[in-house]
Amino acid sequence: MIVADGRAALSRAHRSEWGRVVAALARRFGDLDLAEEAAAEAFAVAVERWPVDGVPPNPGAWLTTTATRKAIDRIRRESKRSDKYAEAQMLQDDEPRPPLGPVEDERLRLIFTCCHPALGLPARVALTLRLLGGLTVAEIARAFLVPEATMGQRITRAKTKIKAASIPYRVPATADLPSRVAGVLAVLFLVFNEGYLATGPDTDPIRSELTAEAIRLTRLVRELLPEDGEVIGLLALMLLIEARRTARVSAGGELVALGEQDRGAWDAELIAEGHRLVRQRLAAGVAPGRYQLLAAINAVHTSARDARDTDWSQVVALYDQLVRLDPSPVVALNRSVAVAELDGPEVALATVDQLAEALDNYHAFHATRADLLRRLGRSAAARAAYNRAIELCGNTAELAYLTRRRDQLAV
Repeated sequence: MIVADGRAALSRAHRSEWGRVVAALARRFGDLDLAEEAAAEAFAVAVERWPVDGVPPNPGAWLTTTATRKAIDRIRRESKRSDKYAEAQMLQDDEPRPPLGPVEDERLRLIFTCCHPALGLPARVALTLRLLGGLTVAEIARAFLVPEATMGQRITRAKTKIKAASIPYRVPATADLPSRVAGVLAVLFLVFNEGYLATGPDTDPIRSELTAEAIRLTRLVRELLPEDGEVIGLLALMLLIEARRTARVSAGGELVALGEQDRGAWDAELIAEGHRLVRQRLAAGVAPGRYQLLAAINAVHTSARDARDTDWSQVVALYDQLVRLDPSPVVALNRSVAVAELDGPEVALATVDQLAEALDNYHAFHATRADLLRRLGRSAAARAAYNRAIELCGNTAELAYLTRRRDQLAV
C-alpha cells in the first residue's frame, strides 16, 4: 500500500527514479524484497516532506540515501540478519564503485543486469519492467494480457527464484550481452507500447516520456550490438510509430485511427530514418525476426501517401511470415485487420471469432470485432462488442473513440 500511495503522489519524472533506487539497494544488500520495501518507505517520506521542504536538487540521490538508511534500519531491527547489518554498516558513500562494464548508461546497464538468462524470458521481462521500467503491476499485467494478481505472483516467484538459486546481481560483461538482449528488447518494446497507448485510466493517453526513453535506450543497444538485426528492427519499428504520435489524438482528446490521420503531420525525418533501417535489414539477406517484420509492416503503412494507397497484400504477406514466427492470438488479430481490407470484413470476422476464448478480456479484440460487425451492417451485435471493448478499455482517448463509434450505430 505504501508503494502505491507513495509512487502515485510523485510526478512521473520522480517515479522514473524508482527502478534506479531499487536496483542500487538490491546491489548493495543482495535482497530485492528489502530493496523494494526500503524504497517504498523513502518514497513515502518524499511524499510527506517534498511538498513542504521543496524538491531536493538531486531527487535520485536523496531517495537513494534515504532508502539506504531505511534498509539499514530494517536490518538493525531484525536480529536474525545481524551479519547483513554488519556488512551494511561498512558500506559508505566513498565505497569504490564496481566496474561499469560495456554498458555506460546507468538505466540500460541495470536493465541488462536484471535480464538474467537463468530466469525464463517472461519472468525476467516482467521483473525488469517492475523494477526499472516505471510500470505498475497492473500495467505489466495488461501488457501480458493476464490478471493483475497473476502477474504479481509471477514477479514474486521470479524474485524467489533469484534468492533460492543465488543468481548473482552482477553487471554483465561484453560476452553476456547477446544472451540477454532478447529480454532487454522485450522490456524496451513493452515500455514503448505503454507510452504509445497508455493502458491506465488515470494517465495521459500517450506518455511521450516513455516512448522517448525507450527509443533512446534502443539506440544505445544498437551501438552495443550494431549487427543484431532485431535491435535494428525494434529501433525502426519505434521510429515509424513515434513519427505518427502528434496525429494520433485529436484536439478534443479522441484517438484518431491510422486511416483517418493527417499524414502531413507525421514526422518525415523519423519516417525516413525508419525506412533506411528497414532497407538495411532487407539488404542483409537474412531471414527477418519478429521486430524486423513489424517494422516492415509499419514501413508499408508509412509509405502510402493516403490510406487508400496502402499495399494491403504486402501487409498480409508480412503478417503471414510473422504468424510463423509468433503464432500468438494477438498477431492473428492484427493480421485480421489487414485481411479485412484485402478480402473483406466477413472473411476477417471468421478469423477473429476463432480468437474469442483466448482474447475475451482484451479490449482490442472486441473493438476489432465491433468494427467488422459495423461494416457488415450488424448494428446490434456491433453495439454489444463496442460495449465490451469500452468496459475493458483504460486509455481515455481510445475510450472516447470507441464511445463515439458505438453511438453512431443505427438504432
